[in-house]
Amino acid sequence: MNKEQEFLVQKAQDSLRAAKILAGENLADFAASRAYYAMFYIAEAFLVGENLSFSKHSAVISKFGELFARTGKIDPKFHRYLIDAEQIRLKGDYDRSERLTAEDAKLMIERTEEFLELVNYLSSC
Repeated sequence: MNKEQEFLVQKAQDSLRAAKILAGENLADFAASRAYYAMFYIAEAFLVGENLSFSKHSAVISKFGELFARTGKIDPKFHRYLIDAEQIRLKGDYDRSERLTAEDAKLMIERTEEFLELVNYLSSC
């Protein structure tokens, strides 16, 4: 891993830790948001390894799927986790009709923990 990838991995780990703290304080909307960002930073780290950088979340998510999930380098479920996480984050951040539940945050955190295991793949590249 290069320095930028290491930085992104550290941000991902910190974001997961923050998500757990926020979930423990019954702040599900904010916990889910931090969990999403943890996954997002890992996806960015993968793309940095390919000398790619994007300014839009949708571009990061799309290219991550194209280069890593569709090629079989990683389990495609991780691309689905990232897509779903973005939708949940958007709901938590912008939906004015309902809040995310503790169960939503728990699922996001569980998936994020699994997502962070992809760091092992990054380390082997």
